[in-house]
Amino acid sequence: MQNQTLFAFKALDPANPSGSPAPKPVVQLRAFTRRFSNNTVLDSIDLEIGEGEFVALLGRSGSGKTTILRTLAGLDTVSEGEVKLPSARAVVFQEPRLLPWKRVWNNVLLGLEPKALGGAKAARTLAQKALSEVGLDHRADAWPSTLSGGEAQRAALARALVREPKLLLLDEPFASLDALTRIKMHALVASLWQAHKPAVLMVTHDVDEAIALADRVLILAEGKLIVERRVDLPRKRQPGQPGFAALRRYFLEQLGVEAEDETQQHAVAKEIILGS
Repeated sequence: MQNQTLFAFKALDPANPSGSPAPKPVVQLRAFTRRFSNNTVLDSIDLEIGEGEFVALLGRSGSGKTTILRTLAGLDTVSEGEVKLPSARAVVFQEPRLLPWKRVWNNVLLGLEPKALGGAKAARTLAQKALSEVGLDHRADAWPSTLSGGEAQRAALARALVREPKLLLLDEPFASLDALTRIKMHALVASLWQAHKPAVLMVTHDVDEAIALADRVLILAEGKLIVERRVDLPRKRQPGQPGFAALRRYFLEQLGVEAEDETQQHAVAKEIILGS
């Protein structure tokens, strides 16, 4: 990871059609390139994410989404291009990654020293507060094996937010959840984001999820960011509201999904994008 001088990039018109001032960037990539042997996975990527901005990254499997996320998480080194990141970052993965031998509240504090938090009692209070925010304070003393899938992801969110990150990275965190639980988690993430105001990058295959949550949607294909578009629909967003279907069609077309009507298009998207 390299801390570099700040750069100012001109936003694409579709990303900022109003021309309003962009928020101060907390993430900046300039000419970022990632190669594995002779394979160029990411080719000269320029990207900014502003303070408090929620960005969704779409793309087919193998397009390089996870490589970008790993770079922003500090898990991959930077050898080509320039990257600026905040030091306070947190990641929520597809799997909750809770340690089965630690109770839920201890999992929330994983990696944090109680002494630095004011002692054991203060640390427990902090964990309890974070769990309360995600509606899980009543399971603080539970073992991870007793949690449902949705509860486990709530605990993972609490673990991320207890660190008060400037950048929150979401790696398809709802992919393994049932449809009803996903809807509830969408509402929870939206409320937590609005309360804590971190910059967010969410990697997802789900177009509806991206439209429902993001301020701005990016599409990655063949190592390039081919789409950058702001979502100007009022929150809370639902598939039936005006403008939602048009955005869905646009993003699916950019992903190479075509169908005769909206219902079929949505079904094809699930089959091709999630199944690719």
